[in-house]
Amino acid sequence: MNRIRDTAIVGIGQTEFSKNSGRSELQLAAEASLAAIRDAGLEPADIDGMVTFTQDMNDELALMRCLGVEDLSWTARTPFGGGGASATVELAAAAVASGAARHVLVYRAFNERSGNRFGQPGDAAAYQRMTAGPDFHFTYGLDTPAKIYALWYQRYMRKYNVSSEDLGRYVVVARKHAATNPAAWFHGRPITLADHQASRWIVEPTLRLLDCCQESDGGVALIVSSAERAKDLRQPLVRVSAATQAQLRNGDIMFDYYHEHDLAQFAEARRMSERLWAQSGLAPTDIDVAMIYENFSPVVFLALEAHGFCGAGEAKDFIRDGHIGLDGSLPLNTHGGLLGEGYIHGVNNILEGVRQLRGTAANQVRDAQHVLVSAARSGMILSRD
Repeated sequence: MNRIRDTAIVGIGQTEFSKNSGRSELQLAAEASLAAIRDAGLEPADIDGMVTFTQDMNDELALMRCLGVEDLSWTARTPFGGGGASATVELAAAAVASGAARHVLVYRAFNERSGNRFGQPGDAAAYQRMTAGPDFHFTYGLDTPAKIYALWYQRYMRKYNVSSEDLGRYVVVARKHAATNPAAWFHGRPITLADHQASRWIVEPTLRLLDCCQESDGGVALIVSSAERAKDLRQPLVRVSAATQAQLRNGDIMFDYYHEHDLAQFAEARRMSERLWAQSGLAPTDIDVAMIYENFSPVVFLALEAHGFCGAGEAKDFIRDGHIGLDGSLPLNTHGGLLGEGYIHGVNNILEGVRQLRGTAANQVRDAQHVLVSAARSGMILSRD
């Protein structure tokens, strides 16, 4: 029985996305959380659960004091970095569905540009849990996420003859969507394929600068409640039709070189999406809009194939044929994604999924009924009731 389906996202909130917020990470978390609470038509005292990432530096007790939350019956954190973005909603929905909490606040906030920059060597990579230990990888120069992921992407790109130009076609679409989204950092700044190809190499021959997600300062938050309670709240019902994750043996947050699955495929994403389709009773053809986590552009290709929207090695043609545009068969990252809007560990993708179903997105897809939000290792399907 899918008890997750009895839950809904009832409120969303965010700060602006910038390169220098000028505020503490706790203030960003508080601002986004208060916005989500008000959006739902709730009061801080109504919140009795909190969920975030293990990497979030904002303590639950400190945030409670900032917000005026009186009592928590549920707290949880997901340890899987951006790949666990959708797992935050799974944890919150599980608490609500089980009766452990009534209204669960999910938050993520950081100064990831003006503070600890994930894209730089050092702490951002060093504190990740690694299968073989950091000494082995750092010795060979794998000291940034771009270098680490590029080694994996290169296997896929070589097997299926995916070029830098193919990657650029996705980036052009993402930046086109961001250009018409007032909340996006790159609002008003679309690019051409020539611009993509002229951007400098970050990891040659795999990733150019414009293939990389942003480093952003900002905060986002959302509220998960029961679908029954949602009917009495302020916003249209956005049901969590399914939510799950997949963490496979010998996998890792960034180093997926050691498990026994084909490295030219995204095994965790395939397993996760199989569970989503089974939970929801839906199929890829039922999805009207998709939000796919993209710390780097190649992961979109792997995810599209793993989720069943196209066959192995066919994502480049799927994108080239126009399927991911606003008028395509699968409008993708309609806010500009993490490359175009901002990088708040992928949780901002969830907010865009909610806006699409409410009918309030900057780049609204007509009559959207079902939205896939995929962080590849975790995912959910949101539905308009």
